[in-house]
Amino acid sequence: MFKNLTPVVKNILLVTVGAFVITTYFMPQLKNFFALYYVQSNRFFPSQFLTYMFMHADFWHLFSNMFGLFIFGPLLEQFLGPKKILALWMVCGVGSGLLYSGYTAYRMSQLDDKISQFYSDPSPDRFNDFVKDNRHLFRSGVYDFVDAYSRNPEDPGLVQRAKENLMGVREIQANIPMVGASGALFGVLIAFGMLFPNTQLFLLFPPMPVKAKYLVLFYGLYTVYNVINSNPMDNVAHFAHLSGLVIGAGMVFYWKKNRKEFY
Repeated sequence: MFKNLTPVVKNILLVTVGAFVITTYFMPQLKNFFALYYVQSNRFFPSQFLTYMFMHADFWHLFSNMFGLFIFGPLLEQFLGPKKILALWMVCGVGSGLLYSGYTAYRMSQLDDKISQFYSDPSPDRFNDFVKDNRHLFRSGVYDFVDAYSRNPEDPGLVQRAKENLMGVREIQANIPMVGASGALFGVLIAFGMLFPNTQLFLLFPPMPVKAKYLVLFYGLYTVYNVINSNPMDNVAHFAHLSGLVIGAGMVFYWKKNRKEFY
């Protein structure tokens, strides 16, 4: 099985797995430094657009991404060549980080608008709506505070505590890191589906054969669904997955259009 590994795919696997072992068992503090943060966070560094894709939350996160590369990467490398498969992986990974950061900035601007509205016109209703929209970032005790604030809406102490709660949530949201090579993997996935659309793949769950183009279509639609129906409790960066699909498709379209370079 491992004899079929191509050089670039093998090196990506080794580097990513090595980074996981080091940051999990020897130097866990590096994960916070290499993960990708919101661009206005004091934890953000531009180098994180590259390093975040070599970090993973846990073993299963690492396994799912590396297993996908292990399955789809070698054939793509044989067909595209080592330079293009490396470019595909890196451009989709870095590009996904950049686009996701833009998406995060948009969401943060929405959050800031709601906070500004509360500061301009503090009220229990506004605060309660904010709690409902961001309940995953509040502690359970906030509901006791909501009740107390609703009973005494003019109390300056409670108004100040409400403002502090809002800014605390903003601080938490701004410092939620993104890690993982999923954007890069989704670029590889769509490239495989576009170049080998009728290749039969055998799924483990459920155990059935499916053509590559249908598998890619399913993942694409599922990703779009999750982006549109954003679940605040979901810690998966679906927009980064979608970004990887779009960037990967664009690269394959470009290569196929430039036939002399492609073949």
